[in-house]
Amino acid sequence: MSVITNPVHIAQMRLLTLRQALKLEMMGMKRRGQSAYAILKAEGYKGTRQQIFDQLSELRTQWLGESV
Repeated sequence: MSVITNPVHIAQMRLLTLRQALKLEMMGMKRRGQSAYAILKAEGYKGTRQQIFDQLSELRTQWLGESV
């Protein structure tokens, strides 16, 4: 088991988690509290849900070095 302690890696994991939550929201899943879309908009991302998802997918590809 590994533990992420680097602040940069923690921020990256948070964005990856929000990406997955946004994907589920686009499929119709609801959640309590603020939506992932609203959280990402507050962080400065612009565009539709799909555009933001695509941006985060590109970041994921850059970070993980794989083509998804």
